[in-house]
Amino acid sequence: MRVLLDATAVPADRGGVGRYVDELVPELLRAGVDLVLAVQQRDVDHYGRIAAGARIEAAPAATERRPVRMLWEQTGLPALVRSVGADVLHSPHYTMPVRAGVPVVVTLHDATFFTTPELHLRSKAVFFRSAIRGASRRAAALVVPSRATRDEVLRLVGGDADRFHVAYHGVDHGLFRPTSVEQQAAVRASLDIGDAPYVGFLGTLEPRKNVSALIRAWVRACEDRTDPPALVLAGGRGWDTQIDDAIAQVPDHLVVRRPGYLPLEDLPAFLGGATVLAYPSLGEGFGLPVLEAMACGATVLTTRMLSLPEVGGDAVAYSGTDDASIATELTSLLDDPARRTDLAGRAVERAQGFTWAEAARTHVAAYEAAVRARR
Repeated sequence: MRVLLDATAVPADRGGVGRYVDELVPELLRAGVDLVLAVQQRDVDHYGRIAAGARIEAAPAATERRPVRMLWEQTGLPALVRSVGADVLHSPHYTMPVRAGVPVVVTLHDATFFTTPELHLRSKAVFFRSAIRGASRRAAALVVPSRATRDEVLRLVGGDADRFHVAYHGVDHGLFRPTSVEQQAAVRASLDIGDAPYVGFLGTLEPRKNVSALIRAWVRACEDRTDPPALVLAGGRGWDTQIDDAIAQVPDHLVVRRPGYLPLEDLPAFLGGATVLAYPSLGEGFGLPVLEAMACGATVLTTRMLSLPEVGGDAVAYSGTDDASIATELTSLLDDPARRTDLAGRAVERAQGFTWAEAARTHVAAYEAAVRARR
């Protein structure tokens, strides 16, 4: 079975779908998949390094522009399916050709475009709702990263439950693991917080991540402490306009850092070095930062929204999504080192059960099911 995986939707910063594709591809090859990758020209060398054994096909340079890529998906991608002799097409980011010529497997990462459209840019919410509806009707098989995502899509869009395959994301245990005191100190120095403890956050600063509520909760939990932890908001700037307003209200004696993207090699020490890693999201299809933080031995505070309890289980702490609830749970964790130690140990153990090898096996099952459905 030859699978053509369309990686042309991977952004230049490799966020989101990029992390998913980059981690999945090597494991698909190890699982014996005859893999062809359609990639942006800028990514030819990258996939040549991480996907040795795959056939690499570069899309036209113009597909770097989203409108051109969407047109190419409908015309050039089906032509590529025919030319490489693919048995299955895997579209890993919601959209698919209307006429691919072979069974198509589509990955749907979350359903929040339906449940909380106000937390997305309006144009994105409209576009991805349409894409999810189309994939739910036409795809031979659908891959989702959690049971919560599957259930939400079925509830909101309908479809055949048998076509859904739940493939939990994995974690690179070679990279994301507990780090030394020295490694953590080096990251603190790069963040310009010295020896100060900190509450960390990792993710795009978008409304869905609920960062403005986290800022206000951190102020409530820390403003009267003699040694208050800093707040470090790592990740892309995003489009949450409330964050600047929330930071403007932070008392002068409290420290906030927004370092932007951190180097990948710094993430384990950043996550594991946080006194608490807070991720008060309003809804996730999976929640990879939570899993990666768990693998690094972090004490994680998150919410029970959508998929997050599937990831965290009993190895993380939970709060509501409002300022007061986040502040209460954050205060409890900051005041209880023994509980933090217990959660950190359980988190490392639980994270061991999430692997990209297992995710790849589920994808292979989806490919095989798609072929059977076509027959």
